[in-house]
Amino acid sequence: MRDPLTLAVAQPPTAPYDVGRNALAHAAAVRAAAARVVVFPELSLTGYELDASAITPGDPRLAPILDACAETGTTALVGAPVQGERGRPYIAMLAVDDGGARVAYRKMHLGGDEPNRYAPGAAPAVLEVAGWRLGLAICRDTGIGEHAAETVALGVDAYVAGTVKLPQESALQDSRAERVAVEQRIWVAVASFAGATGGGFAPAAGRSGIWAPGGRLVARAGIEPGDLVRAELR
Repeated sequence: MRDPLTLAVAQPPTAPYDVGRNALAHAAAVRAAAARVVVFPELSLTGYELDASAITPGDPRLAPILDACAETGTTALVGAPVQGERGRPYIAMLAVDDGGARVAYRKMHLGGDEPNRYAPGAAPAVLEVAGWRLGLAICRDTGIGEHAAETVALGVDAYVAGTVKLPQESALQDSRAERVAVEQRIWVAVASFAGATGGGFAPAAGRSGIWAPGGRLVARAGIEPGDLVRAELR
């Protein structure tokens, strides 16, 4: 039998474009969460600023997050733009732990103005942590039924996403998460941006949440930056 997995969804305060400052906020959230996995919103390291410069997993500004993960035994799933192979960047999720940082997933289903700057990722991805297989998603991915189905087909225990939504889209965000939890009978965790950021998200919705298999909401954050909640996945 696997041990339970403690997972948190966090809404750190984010300064536009300021990776160094935002990394400190991420590190503080990792320490406060006391969780094995902490999920952060879409583009959490830069804010939802589509013209932000791409970063690399080896960026020295990520050091505070690496240090916090090493101290706490946490894997942090962090949102960032990363450079692509042909010059166009991706919207990505970085996995950060005591071994360093790496690109864990590239957003497949772009929306709004994103296709004008970013390339879509090619395939679903799974990250294994402490024997738990986590399917990864970013924002609009969660609204594409095929994305969840293809991810779950890889064999996952949970579907975790970083998002950014307007307050009036909170119900839509919830319904997407609940649908995956009901249809796929897996845990779902959504870390949703809170506070003001680019792209007209002023403010963003917040209200990050964690749903149990079958669709029951087990943890809910508020609308403020700095909120986080966690749950024990069994």
